[in-house]
Amino acid sequence: MQTMSVAEAKARFSALLSAVEAGEEIVITRRGKAVARLMPALAGDAAALFRAIGGDEMRDVAGPPDRQPEPAPLLD
Repeated sequence: MQTMSVAEAKARFSALLSAVEAGEEIVITRRGKAVARLMPALAGDAAALFRAIGGDEMRDVAGPPDRQPEPAPLLD
């Protein structure tokens, strides 16, 4: 993972994007403190991400047979 200042990142932005496209992560700093991180974008949708981490086959994820599922809390 590379670290560089805002000024350097601004001057080398196209090269940074090429590095990120190749899978690298870059931390941008201002006055020595990290303020941003450039990293490759995730897969386009949740299903593609699930397949990418090895979830291509469906699995039964039911809880123990003696416990009923709890309802999800309502969001305000």
